[in-house]
Amino acid sequence: MFKIVNASLDVPSLYEECFKKCKDKNYGAFLSFCGIVRAENKIQGLSFDVYEKLLKSWFLKWKERAKKDGIYLCFAHSKGDVALHESSFFVAVFSKNRKEGLKTLNDFVEDFKAKAPIWKYDLINNERIYAKNRSTKLKNAGLLK
Repeated sequence: MFKIVNASLDVPSLYEECFKKCKDKNYGAFLSFCGIVRAENKIQGLSFDVYEKLLKSWFLKWKERAKKDGIYLCFAHSKGDVALHESSFFVAVFSKNRKEGLKTLNDFVEDFKAKAPIWKYDLINNERIYAKNRSTKLKNAGLLK
């Protein structure tokens, strides 16, 4: 499963969909991570720009790598505006046991933060302000010199 959603994620539906897939595939561990927009720095929410084609390519590489270890991945992310206390990020990992699943979940989230082609903006006073201090520069991205 790979989903890009306009607005916040419906986490209960995603969780239910993934849980059903996990049961149907006879895995022993279903691990998930859900990112929630928290109130800080006077923001009204977050907004995201997503380079969908590149993000899907990144995810498919991860999915193939995990598959070699007998692990299945589900992923969803928001684009556009997401209000406070709503979710913008969801990933689920199915594995035979928890140890391999927990490692994959952690590695996936860390790699996502470093390499996913998603740009985050704070929503303050109805304006989108690029969250530069909480962003990671993508390798080979930017202007040529």
